[in-house]
Amino acid sequence: MDNNLILEKILRDPAFAPYIVEERVLEASDGETVPFPPDLNEAITGVLRSRGIEGIYTHQGEVWEQVCRGRNVVVVTPTASGKTLCYNLPVLQTLLADEKARALYLFPTKALSQDQQTELNGMVQFPGGQANAVRGAAGPIKVATYDGDTPDSLRVAARDGGRIIISNPDMLHGGILPNHPKWIKFFSGLKYVVIDEAHAYRGVLGSHVADVIRRLRRVAAFYGAAPQFILCSATIANPRELAETLIGSEVTLVDKNGAPRGEKRVILYNPPLVDAVQGIRRSVVTESRRWMLAFLKAGIKTILFAHSRIKTEVAASYVNEDLANLYTDNSRIRVEAYRGGFLPNERREIERGLREGTIRGVVSTNALELGIDIGGLDASVVAGFPGSFNSFWQQSGRAGRRGGVSVSVFVASSSPLDQFIMNDPEWFFRKSVEEARLDPDNPYILTDHVKCAAFELPFRDEVMEKGEEPFGEGAAEALAYLEEEGIVRHTGADGPGGGRWHWADRSFPAEGISLRSATADNVVIVDTTKGRNVVIGEMDRPSAKELIFENAVYLHRGRQYLVQSLDIENRKCLVTEAEVNYFTDGLVKTDIKVLTEDEAFKYGEAARGIVGDVLVRSQAAKFKKIRFHTHENIGYGDISLPEEEMQTRALALLFGPDSAGGKVLAKFDEEEAGSALAGAGTLIKTIAPVFLLCDPRDIGVAERVRDPHFGIPALYIYDKYPGGTGLAEALARRAGDLFRSIRAAVDRCPCTAGCPSCVGPGGNKAGTLCFLDALG
Repeated sequence: MDNNLILEKILRDPAFAPYIVEERVLEASDGETVPFPPDLNEAITGVLRSRGIEGIYTHQGEVWEQVCRGRNVVVVTPTASGKTLCYNLPVLQTLLADEKARALYLFPTKALSQDQQTELNGMVQFPGGQANAVRGAAGPIKVATYDGDTPDSLRVAARDGGRIIISNPDMLHGGILPNHPKWIKFFSGLKYVVIDEAHAYRGVLGSHVADVIRRLRRVAAFYGAAPQFILCSATIANPRELAETLIGSEVTLVDKNGAPRGEKRVILYNPPLVDAVQGIRRSVVTESRRWMLAFLKAGIKTILFAHSRIKTEVAASYVNEDLANLYTDNSRIRVEAYRGGFLPNERREIERGLREGTIRGVVSTNALELGIDIGGLDASVVAGFPGSFNSFWQQSGRAGRRGGVSVSVFVASSSPLDQFIMNDPEWFFRKSVEEARLDPDNPYILTDHVKCAAFELPFRDEVMEKGEEPFGEGAAEALAYLEEEGIVRHTGADGPGGGRWHWADRSFPAEGISLRSATADNVVIVDTTKGRNVVIGEMDRPSAKELIFENAVYLHRGRQYLVQSLDIENRKCLVTEAEVNYFTDGLVKTDIKVLTEDEAFKYGEAARGIVGDVLVRSQAAKFKKIRFHTHENIGYGDISLPEEEMQTRALALLFGPDSAGGKVLAKFDEEEAGSALAGAGTLIKTIAPVFLLCDPRDIGVAERVRDPHFGIPALYIYDKYPGGTGLAEALARRAGDLFRSIRAAVDRCPCTAGCPSCVGPGGNKAGTLCFLDALG
């Protein structure tokens, strides 16, 4: 049956139709192709023709032309528009023409690296005989993955013989650059650096990655190489600016998509009310599962995004139970969960099953949001707003990757933001995608990477004076500070060419610097049922304290396990298989304790600020037992685990009785004061990243109507990275500008009572405005 007819039947089903708030059709568009470039190597055109490709899309042709002119390029086109070929064509062309040429591919996740390895192997090996492979004079081009999963036995071969190295920024930072003398052949011939999913590198992570790229350019230059950069990004508001900041050079933007696009229907669905008085709606997991089941029964391959590990496993188990009741084992539709914590072989098995069609449905966290090839999916179900419009459209774009009619259903939760969208669908479709911001010159981050760079190669005064140092003007100040600390030493200042800055410490600096906030130490999960002792998964330590505590139910690919013990010190969790009628969820409380008051600020009569060290403590002290299907709470349990602590930096905005802000809050009752502070906090979390060039996820905001440390109303803005990265200090110096900006944002917002664009849905707009007026 025609997909359109199938969709119409599902959308008009009385079980769904009354609760569809909005349906939009994104029209199909034809693709635009151009002939293969006349100088494209015949080996490449032969492989493409063997796959039925007789031309390339216009954006692929535009990237080819710009790269041939020696320019750095960022390509921004929708999901499944052929971005991979944009960089593979010029890279393979150059590697065929020059036996010494090398290329480095950087991906944000290991799964994407494996995906690209498979794609390249399909071109350079012999899937259809040697005639159908891209081969140089010395044989096939060797492609090697070099990441944390690469066995030691294969690393030497990758270094010495790999012509395309597939890796990630973390391995480049900690494994490749510090050991560059072992990579002489590779760096000497480095012609291209490909950065895929560039939009993922924003905020503090992006700032770190930009400084890693500066270090890469230094090392490449030392070996006589000046690689071109080809970047690919999902649709964001500022792709050229992001790309240029990431690589520190001018970039040409290619954003006119030439790939065909099938018709897509976007459905906004609000689950029915089960308690109109309290505004309680049917569970988002239950409703998402009903949509997925309807699509699967109609033969439509489907992905459901559930946004948390527990919801992912629960939704997958519900769908599989429903399918088991409908089909015999022989005709069973296979559905799998996909999330972080699976073993590499499990992830690859699921990805392969989706590509080959043996798996018809998948329930995933945002782990499948990025462009891993999982074959042709025709429907995506997004269970609750994923946090950003970039993420929503990425998840929506996972359906329809192979053309034809596709559908994306956004199932709203009961959260204020989701309900605001349901009440104002126009706002949702009108809202533009977010910008990606980063600041590689953040003094904390820059100093860390200047340390790493000095370990790798000495800094030279002559290069810095000519303005040729990739780290720019900030390098000199950072080096002077590091010399005072005894970490580097300056020698030969009076000699020809000026002095050099040498590493003078015994440490290995990259080892102590994480590009990400999450701790690197994972807890392994061991199945001890009937003496098995088999590792079935892993989880980062903070999450383990909240999800796999003693007596928790651990869900893994449809199986239930009871946690027998969690040994945090030895990073081991022991589980046994069990059959229970509930799952568990830890109740986490977060607390902030002021450790030091280092610097004071006064913002006129409005408020004062204190910058200092704080201890952010989170602890799961209790857990709920939640019955499957009904989701009723059937009991509680205690968790006896130490708190997860992070010492970081914070700006505390204080509103004492003598300040203008404090006087306004004093007129409110406690609830009104709390909502006014919460509204201001929501605005700060949204707008402060513009001032700080970071991502909203890099900062935390907490409001206290009566702060236990200062004894007065307070707003804390804290850095979510251990030790801090200078965000609190930078904001303290611009808080006055921030107050004016958030006041203007509320003024510009046309809503009457509060919305996600200002004080938050259901917020106290009038009270927040009154409070902000006092701040100036």
